[in-house]
Amino acid sequence: MVADDGATDADAAPDPDGVDAATLLERAGFDADESVLTRRQAEVLALRERGLRQSDIADRLGTSRANVSSVEASARSNVANARETVAFAEALAAPVRVEIEAGTDLYDAPKRVYDACDEAGVKVNQTAPDLMKTIGERAGDAVHGREVRDRLFVTVDAAGTIRVRRP
Repeated sequence: MVADDGATDADAAPDPDGVDAATLLERAGFDADESVLTRRQAEVLALRERGLRQSDIADRLGTSRANVSSVEASARSNVANARETVAFAEALAAPVRVEIEAGTDLYDAPKRVYDACDEAGVKVNQTAPDLMKTIGERAGDAVHGREVRDRLFVTVDAAGTIRVRRP
């Protein structure tokens, strides 16, 4: 079907009247006292995750699209910071912590991780090629080919779960 303005039904944004931010937050178990997000940030993220456009959210919340954009950017930044904080706390608690310096050949990383795991009595259930792949994938653009371009921290918890962080 084509609307009067030439847009098709496929072009239409989800119906903002069919989505209630308060209900979404309640179903997700949002607690403003425990969250790194403000209630408004959580509302904006919840509505965006349901596919609403910033302009629809602005209309619904009685604010401008620019304000919604700013609130969303702050919320996403807060979420990224919270994830980094959790990763840092997990790294502190992990019995195995290996620093891989910039300039290291990725082929040298598994031996360093295995040696640290042996020292800590932690078992890693990955072959050296699998471990290199895991480090390379989780490091993102910090690894190019075989070269580690940025310093990395590889941690292994007691269950053998490997995490890779960039400082």
